[in-house]
Amino acid sequence: MNHDKPFSQACENNKAPILEKLAEIFRHSGTILEIGTGTGQHAVHFAHHLPHIVWQPSDHPENYQLCLPRLQESALPNLKQPLALDVRQTDWNIPRIHGVFSANTAHIMSWNEVASMFAGVGAALTNGEMFCLYGPFKYAGQHTSESNALFDRHLSQRNPAMGIRDMSQLEDLARDHGMLLESDFEMPANNRFLVWLHFPHFNRHASITPKQESYDAEDAH
Repeated sequence: MNHDKPFSQACENNKAPILEKLAEIFRHSGTILEIGTGTGQHAVHFAHHLPHIVWQPSDHPENYQLCLPRLQESALPNLKQPLALDVRQTDWNIPRIHGVFSANTAHIMSWNEVASMFAGVGAALTNGEMFCLYGPFKYAGQHTSESNALFDRHLSQRNPAMGIRDMSQLEDLARDHGMLLESDFEMPANNRFLVWLHFPHFNRHASITPKQESYDAEDAH
């Protein structure tokens, strides 16, 4: 382990199962925007294993340089310099992208920031492009595990604006910005991997049946 660079154990634990899904979804060449790059562990791992993809890291203007030591050490040709991105900005002013990925951000952002993220993603993507969102979520107001319920209480004590988001609210938000839930995958440690499909012009009341899948790795954490 490199102690001279910021490190997240959660990123280390989940990078392999997330990569498995990303490899299925982003099969074609293009630029993928990562929102909330953090330490850069995901960015380096995914860019290394998906050489056909140009990986564009980004993070809040106060944090976007946190990943620089790891990105610079990797020297990967398909890994771009991080962008300072405040999702609340009306105009993100980013290069053309072909997909978006974000992990463990929706429960850290305030609800207004989550709404801004979906608005920005919806504006940046075009027909058939995808937004992959990883993290814990609630269904019909219910947590999927007791550990998630405890985590949610911890978040609200830390900051009342934080919290695990409910899928019904996210689906409504996505529809407002031209996206429908295409897949909802079970992941290790009571997390989900959501895939939102962008439609530039669609009936807000339309629906598709999300693809669902359980994670069956017995030794995953």
